[in-house]
Amino acid sequence: IGFLGAAQLDKFGNINTTIIGDYFHPKTRLPGGGGAPEIATSSKEIYITMAQTKRGMVEKIDFFTSFGHGEGGDHRKRLGIDTAGPTLLITDLAIWKPDPVSKEFTVVSLHPGVTRQQVKDTCGWAVKFAEALDETPAPSELELKTLRDLQARTKAAHEGTGKAKAA
Repeated sequence: IGFLGAAQLDKFGNINTTIIGDYFHPKTRLPGGGGAPEIATSSKEIYITMAQTKRGMVEKIDFFTSFGHGEGGDHRKRLGIDTAGPTLLITDLAIWKPDPVSKEFTVVSLHPGVTRQQVKDTCGWAVKFAEALDETPAPSELELKTLRDLQARTKAAHEGTGKAKAA
C-alpha cells in the first residue's frame, strides 16, 4: 500500500504536486513528484489523504504529477498499468472509494457530524454518494493515544529536539 497526498486531486484520483496555474507562468511552484509517480503506478493499492477543499479537490488538475485512474474506467489497464491505483481517499470530512466501473471517487462514509452539504460545498466536482452511506466510526482510545503520541513526536522532530511527550 502506498500513501500519497495532493495539492490538487481530480475525481479519478489523479494528483498534482508540481505547479498551480499555467506551467510557464505559475501561481505557485510545489515540491514536485519525488517518488510519488512511481508509488502511484507501482504500489498494489494507493491511499490518498488530504484536507477537503475546493482548491484542492478540483474538476481538472493544473499539472499531471501522479497517475490515478486517468480518464476513468479501464484507463490504467489500457496503458499497461496492472496495479489497482487509488483505492481509498481519506479527507477530514469523509471516506471515498472509486466506483468499480467508472473509477470516479464516491463518498462511502461521512465523519461524525459532517453533512452531505458540507462535502458538496468543499469539493470542486459533482459529488456522488454511495447508496448505503455509512458514518465513519470514531477512533478508539488506543488509536487516539497513538495518534497524539505520533503528533507530539513529529512536532518535536520538526523543532529539532527529538524529544516529546504524548499529548
